[in-house]
Amino acid sequence: MAFEETPETVAQALQHALVGDDLPDSFTLLGREWSLHRGVFPSTLSAATEVLASIVPYPSGGSFLEVGCGTGVISVTAALTGCTSVTALDINDKAVANTAANAERHGVSDRMRVLHSDMYTALNPSDRFDAIFWNVPWTYVEDDFSLSTDLHTAVFDPGYQGQARYLAGAHEHLADGGRLLLGTADLGDRERLDAIAQESGMRVEMLRRVRRIEEVRVMEYHLLELHAR
Repeated sequence: MAFEETPETVAQALQHALVGDDLPDSFTLLGREWSLHRGVFPSTLSAATEVLASIVPYPSGGSFLEVGCGTGVISVTAALTGCTSVTALDINDKAVANTAANAERHGVSDRMRVLHSDMYTALNPSDRFDAIFWNVPWTYVEDDFSLSTDLHTAVFDPGYQGQARYLAGAHEHLADGGRLLLGTADLGDRERLDAIAQESGMRVEMLRRVRRIEEVRVMEYHLLELHAR
């Protein structure tokens, strides 16, 4: 069954993240303190970052790519967990700076690179990774929806075009035996995602489900893996 979160509800959270005077410049998550830059989607607005950072199968001793790194919690955790090489990408230049700051804060800058990138565009053609992950913006809106701020790209994916590009371009950057992973929630349109995967010659496997009681609902977060058919 597909669930939807209204754009109006999400827009209220975005507005606060953009102009809220009460937002701190740091937050605590996973037992660590993290820097938060204004104009970056706060990693504590929902439990998504905490849950997914805790269950992603990081390739210890291998290479990890995160698309849409935001504050950098997942990429930095990958480096702290034993990945020898981590690349973090984001289309929001404020998120790039935020992730770089948190990499330095936690002493992993030597094994991380952070790039301003629209999906995979900043990567070299030869770049290959043992795991690629994206905590996707699962709120579905129509193709003509206007992404009016940098933060809109963190929560809205018009027509799921972003997820289609993520799947279609991943094969160019997966190492042999590499894993393509995707984080979402039960508010996402799973039927639409399955159809996109099928068009890309893939099938979707549910790896983990985690339920969290949040302020106004029980959320179920999903860690998915994409496999070639």
